[in-house]
Amino acid sequence: MTSLPSYAELADTALVVSLPMNVEFRGITTREVLLFRGPAGWGEFGAFPEYDDVESSAWLAAGIESAYLGPPELIRDTVPVNATVPAIPADDVKALLERFPGATTAKVKVAQEGQTLDDDVARVAAVRELIPTVRVDANAKWTVPQAITALRALGELEYAEQPCATLEELAEVRSAVSTPIAADESIRRAEDPLRVIEAKAADVAILKVAPLGGIRRVLDLAARIPIPVVISSALDSAVGMSAGVAAAAALPVAPPACGLGTGGLFVLDVAPPFVPDGGLLRPRRIDVDVASAPLASDERRRWWLDRLRRCHAVLAIR
Repeated sequence: MTSLPSYAELADTALVVSLPMNVEFRGITTREVLLFRGPAGWGEFGAFPEYDDVESSAWLAAGIESAYLGPPELIRDTVPVNATVPAIPADDVKALLERFPGATTAKVKVAQEGQTLDDDVARVAAVRELIPTVRVDANAKWTVPQAITALRALGELEYAEQPCATLEELAEVRSAVSTPIAADESIRRAEDPLRVIEAKAADVAILKVAPLGGIRRVLDLAARIPIPVVISSALDSAVGMSAGVAAAAALPVAPPACGLGTGGLFVLDVAPPFVPDGGLLRPRRIDVDVASAPLASDERRRWWLDRLRRCHAVLAIR
């Protein structure tokens, strides 16, 4: 990690942007992030609003790494990605998948509040008609009995991402179903990310650059975790996506299709979005067009700058 720049230095170039989305994803239709510029380029601070300052400070550390160090040496020049299917009606799946030409893997959101298992089964079936390999993501919304019932109903899956909240629950589900289990929140929100291995709770590790504190921390964890690794985004702008694609391109072992196909979910972005070509993304640096960036309101800018100050203070005492 580079030495910590001052709050004033970060705030001096800060842009708070508001990115409208094509569909509801993770319960939102507009994504706000704070961007800042350093000697190596742009960094992104986009922790979701409900996260506390300690958890959010890792997202700030990741942005600082991007802006002040840039990516490490890359090993490959393309990264395979999955199509990303929000919790939309089954009838809308075909149109959405047209945004992911060449994709051979799709990640489907399930367990959406207000929807039923029948909705999930129909959505997954609609995806499976068009894309051969399907994985699902429940964002820890199921109980153990619900997860077991749902995974048996959904049919063959590459894996189910974070079906339940705790390691103990993941391990219980994993022992009861044939579907491989992937851990996301149980890694990125854990004090010890490797506990998922000790608990025999997962077959796949989902690693995200921003929540884990940067590309280099992701690569370090990937080197120590003895299960396959999939790099995913955290609903990043093009700036944050650049870091995620770079992380996947720097892994020593080529990853399975990564969850980096969310750029097409935005109506507007801060730069040309990462759009898969033949199911692949190419790493590239991002130059934000400040003049045309979709800025958030003055009130939201003040909110983000105050949050930046608090999270910077967390990093300063570490």
